[in-house]
Amino acid sequence: MSNVFAEAADWLTDGTHWQGADGVPARLGEHLGYSALTVVIAAAVALPLGLWIGHTGRLRGLAIGLTGALRSLPTLGLLTLVVLWMGIGLTPPVLALVVLAVPPLLAGAYAGVESVDPRTVDAARGLGFTEWQVLTRVEVPLALPLILGGFRSAVLQVVSTATVAAYIGLGGLGRYLIDGIAVRDYPQTLAGSLVVVVLALALDGAFAVAQRSAARA
Repeated sequence: MSNVFAEAADWLTDGTHWQGADGVPARLGEHLGYSALTVVIAAAVALPLGLWIGHTGRLRGLAIGLTGALRSLPTLGLLTLVVLWMGIGLTPPVLALVVLAVPPLLAGAYAGVESVDPRTVDAARGLGFTEWQVLTRVEVPLALPLILGGFRSAVLQVVSTATVAAYIGLGGLGRYLIDGIAVRDYPQTLAGSLVVVVLALALDGAFAVAQRSAARA
């Protein structure tokens, strides 16, 4: 086993693996591209809905049930289903990952707004704020740490799971895992896994810093 780790270290320090279309920088760019596209689409769906639920208190039970149901779906199984339905392409993995990213974003948004002190909201209304102003000038700024917490969880899950794109012939860091397993090149598989882990930890750390900064603001 120790040889595999040593060979994975050799693989990562081999300059030829950091060049060209199959090199780590190119695969990393593809992986981040899939992840960013997924989170942007998921946020466009989940954030407005979560803020509205948190502000109005309507459909909260439905949101809790929906986030629980979506979290229970297996990503690879969902990807297979979408591929059978839509065929090969970028849409199936992005759609499967969006389903994975929506629950934490939705939960972070409505839980964040709900956590705002009702007396603060009432005071804003007493000053003549409209409901939109209450939401955007009072509730969202105060809810920002929890909203960022939702982003942190979503990004971490998407980056860790975006390797599934390689199952249907797309790029990303998952290529090292799929190709390595196919030819029993375990050092390559381990090296690819380590890059994914480091990327996820780096992004998680960046969001943790942003979350703490928002909480202190």
